[in-house]
Amino acid sequence: MDSIQEHTVKAFDEDITRLRGLIAEMGGLAEAAIQQAINALVKGDDELSDRIVKADKKIDVLESEVDKLAVRIIALRAPMADDLREVIAALKIAGVVERIGDYSKNIAKASKEIGSNRKQFEPLTLLPAMAEVASEMVHDVLTAYAARDAELACEVIAADEKVDAFYNSIFRNLVSHMVENPSTISSAAQLLFVARNLERIGDHATNVAEMVHFAAVGTYPPDEDD
Repeated sequence: MDSIQEHTVKAFDEDITRLRGLIAEMGGLAEAAIQQAINALVKGDDELSDRIVKADKKIDVLESEVDKLAVRIIALRAPMADDLREVIAALKIAGVVERIGDYSKNIAKASKEIGSNRKQFEPLTLLPAMAEVASEMVHDVLTAYAARDAELACEVIAADEKVDAFYNSIFRNLVSHMVENPSTISSAAQLLFVARNLERIGDHATNVAEMVHFAAVGTYPPDEDD
C-alpha cells in the first residue's frame, strides 16, 4: 500500500471512529434523559424537568455534527459497500436518537402539567419500570451498534413486547381511573401521554436495532410474523 492510499485509509478510519463517538455521546445523553424525566415525574421536580428540556439542545447539536460528518465522508472518501452502509446507518440512527431525546423532553414537560395529586395514580408505580425497559433498550441497541452485534440487536427488538405490554396495562388503568374520577382527567391524560412517549421510545430503539442488524450483516432481521 503506497503512502497516499495508506493516508486515505487512516483518514477514513478516523472519520468513522469520530462518527461512532458522536452516536455514542448522543445515545448516552438520550438514555440519561429518559431516566431523569421519569425521576422528575415521580418526584414532581419541576427544576429537573426544566434542565432536561434545556439539555435536549445538546443532542440536537450532536445530530447536526453527525449529519455534517456523514456528508463529508461520503463526498470526500466515496465509501463503498460495507463502509457506505455504516455511514448511512449512522445518519439514520442519529435522527432516531434525536427523536428519543425529544420524547424524553415531552415527558419532562408533561410532568410539569400534573398536579400535586400525582401519587393517587397507580400507573406512577408502573411508569418507572416501563421507562427502565425502554432505557435498557436504548443502552443495548447502542452497545450493539458499537460492537456490530446483530444478535444483541435482535434481543432489543424482542424486548419491545415488554414495553408494549406496560403501555396496554397503563392505558387500561388510566382510562378506568378517568371514568371513576372525572376531576382527574387532565392529570391522567398527561400520564397517558408519558406512557405513549415511552412506548414510542421502545419503537424507535427497535428501528435502530433493525438498522444495526443491517449495518452488521447486510440484511434486516427476520420478521417474526412471517
